[in-house]
Amino acid sequence: MFRRREPVPFAFLAETDRFRSNVTPPPRPRSSVSQIAGRWLLGLTLVAGLAGALVLGMPALSTSSDTGAQQSQASQGH
Repeated sequence: MFRRREPVPFAFLAETDRFRSNVTPPPRPRSSVSQIAGRWLLGLTLVAGLAGALVLGMPALSTSSDTGAQQSQASQGH
C-alpha cells in the first residue's frame, strides 16, 4: 500500500509527490503575423548562410587529380 522511499534531505521535495495543484497556467498568447514572419526569415537566413558557406568552402575541400605534378617553389630550390 505505501511505498518506502529513500530519505530526502529537504522535506518540501518529499512532499511534492503528494501535492497536486488545481490551478491551470494561463494560455500562451498567440504569435502575431510579424513574429511568425520574423522566425521564418531568421531560419531562412541561417539556412542560406550555411548553404553559402558550403558552396564557398567546397573548392578548398576538393582534391585535384594532378597533385603529383604540382610542386611548390620551395621544393624546386627557388
